[in-house]
Amino acid sequence: MMSVLLVLALSALLIHPVMQRFGRRTFIALAALLAVVFLVFIWLAQPVFSGTVLTESVPWIPQLGMTLTLRLDAVSAIFALLVTGAGSLVLLYCAQYFEDGEAGLPRFAAVFMGFATSMLGLVLADDVYLLFIFWEGTTVFSFLLIGHVTRLRTANAAALQALMVTVLGGLAMLVGFVLLAQLAGTSRLSEIVAEAPRGPVATVAVFLVLAGALSKSAIFPFHFWLPGAMAAPTPVSAYLHAAAMVKAGVYLVARISPGFGDVAGYRETLVILGAITMINGGVRALKQFDIKLIVAHGTVSQLGLLVMVIGVADPRASFAGLALLIAHALAKAPLFLAVGIIDHSTGTRDLRKLCGLGRRMPVLALITTFAAASMAGLPPFFGFVAKESAFTELLAIRDERPIAALAFAVAVVGSMLTVAYMGRFIWGAFADKPDTAACAVIHRPRWSICIAPAAFVLATLLGGILARSVDRIFQATVPAADPEHLALWHGLSAALGASVAVIVVGAILIPIVSRTTVVLRPIPERFSASHAYWVLTHWLDSLAVRVTSLTQRGSLPFYLAVILLVTLGTLGGTLIVVAEWPSRVEWVATPIEVPIALIMIVAAVFSLRARTRFQAVVLVGVTGFGMSAIFATHGAPDLALTQALVETVTLIAFVLVIRRLPQRFGTRHPLRVRWIRAIIGVGVGLVLGAFAVVALGSRIAEPISLELPGLAYAGGHGANTVNVMLVDVRGWDTMGELSVILAAATGVASLVFLRTRADLRPKLSRREARTQAREHLMRIADPDHPASRLSWLLAGRHLNPARRSILLEVVVRLIFHALIILSIYLLLTGHNTPGGGFAGGLVAGLALVARYLAGGRYELGATVPLDAGRILGVGLALAVSMALLPMAFGQSALASAWIDLDLGVFGTVPLVTSTLFDVGVYLVVFGLILDVLRSLGAEIDEHEEAEVASFEEEEVGAR
Repeated sequence: MMSVLLVLALSALLIHPVMQRFGRRTFIALAALLAVVFLVFIWLAQPVFSGTVLTESVPWIPQLGMTLTLRLDAVSAIFALLVTGAGSLVLLYCAQYFEDGEAGLPRFAAVFMGFATSMLGLVLADDVYLLFIFWEGTTVFSFLLIGHVTRLRTANAAALQALMVTVLGGLAMLVGFVLLAQLAGTSRLSEIVAEAPRGPVATVAVFLVLAGALSKSAIFPFHFWLPGAMAAPTPVSAYLHAAAMVKAGVYLVARISPGFGDVAGYRETLVILGAITMINGGVRALKQFDIKLIVAHGTVSQLGLLVMVIGVADPRASFAGLALLIAHALAKAPLFLAVGIIDHSTGTRDLRKLCGLGRRMPVLALITTFAAASMAGLPPFFGFVAKESAFTELLAIRDERPIAALAFAVAVVGSMLTVAYMGRFIWGAFADKPDTAACAVIHRPRWSICIAPAAFVLATLLGGILARSVDRIFQATVPAADPEHLALWHGLSAALGASVAVIVVGAILIPIVSRTTVVLRPIPERFSASHAYWVLTHWLDSLAVRVTSLTQRGSLPFYLAVILLVTLGTLGGTLIVVAEWPSRVEWVATPIEVPIALIMIVAAVFSLRARTRFQAVVLVGVTGFGMSAIFATHGAPDLALTQALVETVTLIAFVLVIRRLPQRFGTRHPLRVRWIRAIIGVGVGLVLGAFAVVALGSRIAEPISLELPGLAYAGGHGANTVNVMLVDVRGWDTMGELSVILAAATGVASLVFLRTRADLRPKLSRREARTQAREHLMRIADPDHPASRLSWLLAGRHLNPARRSILLEVVVRLIFHALIILSIYLLLTGHNTPGGGFAGGLVAGLALVARYLAGGRYELGATVPLDAGRILGVGLALAVSMALLPMAFGQSALASAWIDLDLGVFGTVPLVTSTLFDVGVYLVVFGLILDVLRSLGAEIDEHEEAEVASFEEEEVGAR
């Protein structure tokens, strides 16, 4: 199971470039992949449906007893078959639905496979935290799929609405999971349900979990987001909103009901909310003119039925509920797919404009009618078998569970509405309407587009005819119960009478609701849950604007003052309350620290008196280099090297920024403001100094850091403790820092680039670079003219002769390769000597800075013809891959392996897998510096050149 998830996840990562190359035909390959996975789960499910449970576990956080546990039992097997089987058919449909060259198609395929992987992981996960990760994965991927057509504001708004509702529910669910895991002493969902904790805290936790489940399955009061999500492409609606995502909440309810069904208010809450949802959805479906919205509101109604039946929390009702769930998916998915075909063929989904499609598209009409018949519960389809099973079980347990009587009554009334709106759908989509102006089919689709909906309909037809054969599958979900077997005919019974009443009353309603005029008066919008959502978000937006206007004044000194005052208050207050001063203070460790400290103090004081920005930047940099020297005196060469390199890169970044700022500072602030700033600065300095002294004085035991060198060598096979900590022992922290670096690079670029984030720097091909170098070596025409100087750089011919320095070009050309070699040396030896990926990346970045300072943006593009974003992405992907790869071999994440390579007379070279993680760090740091140079350097250079050119044009025009 774990390997299947890894294969699907890998396909999601690799499918983007494949689809760019082969187009929509790639959907067929993806459909075949999911079909193979479907067959794999059929094979795995054979013993499962006989009572066996399959589990796979990989250690995750052993110290907390957390494992990545997958569990395949009868319930999860049914859902796994649904996710993979329906996904395969929908992907096959996508191959005909989309056109080659359609915008965002590779992204759609990748996100779709990511969603399928997350949904499959969700139904297989047995650890509640792993389940939550997959749960939120489906939320994020559904957001991307709903908003696939980015140019549509309705799609963007619907995607955001679905995201906010389901994420808030998911966060509530996480809190519930944490509480249940703490109470039960385990995070395994199967064990939590088997030994369900009781008490007030457990009750609160269960209802928090239900909040997540109900929001995911669009149950009242969270029902409003699903119809809005119909702005998504039809395949998304067919898969996410009929067969997969919205079933996640129902799946979770089915999972926890056996253990928590007796919690006070559990059954009542689910049955009442499910009943409201079913009736409300059915009524709203009758009022729609968009045939897709008819199906969408019908989906909401059926989700209410599923939650209501399973929410009775009786094994027999759960048996019927699972059968209903599969019947709903097999019928509702082809209805959505048919809507997509109709929309493509006619350009409209308005039943008032559709006419005569039954005659013009008879095959589609037949398929859709069969799907609607199963949805309405007509024999011989599986929808009839499942609905009659629900009626039978609800009637059988109503004496034991009085709430089942309410569920039965609502199910009957709601099913009548289902028959009515399904009849309205078929009439609206395919019937001849004399009052409809246009009846022509605008475009006939490929016949193969009907394969997927036909397969769904065939499955529901065979499921009804062969009901006794599939009964064994659903019986395996409730081994301790004895529900009525699934069958087309059980003889004369109360359930059959209810089914007949549903069909008869629904059929009577069909001609009444099948009109092109409004049948039911609409409910005022201000009373709807959707309106409540928009009012709430409007209030939040208004509050955010007010808070932002109060706190975000655009003044950096104000922001810094707030931060420092908070620091002063919290740390100062702590010192006053619990200060424990050491008995002895050693002010100076070595004599060399005294002149270093004096230089830092003098530089800090003079920085306050600086009149230009450049002076202030340089003086502040002196303090940073001084700190690097102090690190070196305390035996921390790694910290000293990294601090010096970071300070250098920061200084260069500041210099690039202040080019666009006035050379001198603005007007001096009043004396009162300067005194306030001085008091804050002195206060923070004194408090931080006192805090450091008190912290040292509070130590009563040997520091744990004394054991780090031994831990670094034993666990990471490295003598450089700092580097081993970064890439091995605390690798997760480093991955978080890499993500921050990516965010910083993106933020800097977004502030500078005016048109596009794409890398449009001028570049030289290899051939051009070689030709140019050869030409310049041969040119000695006029030695006195600056333009004829020998070019030591690739982009020499593009440089302004008046701004070139032959000395700088020669020095840069001579040291560049040495710096690159030094950076690689620091990268490869950092595991045992000072260095590592971070320091190596900084040195390589400084080499790039030198090329840019000597040759400008043309030299930058010629030196590194790769996009900075891709370098950042490859670096992060490599680091993440190396972190997760050990799990494929049964090890914990970030576990290291090594071999000592014997080179004879050259000694022994240790090869450690964490070095590859360090390579990822190297690439991310290098990519960050390249991105900063590209944005703060090359892009600003281009802005300046454009401004100069514009100014010169204006002068010429004025003359």
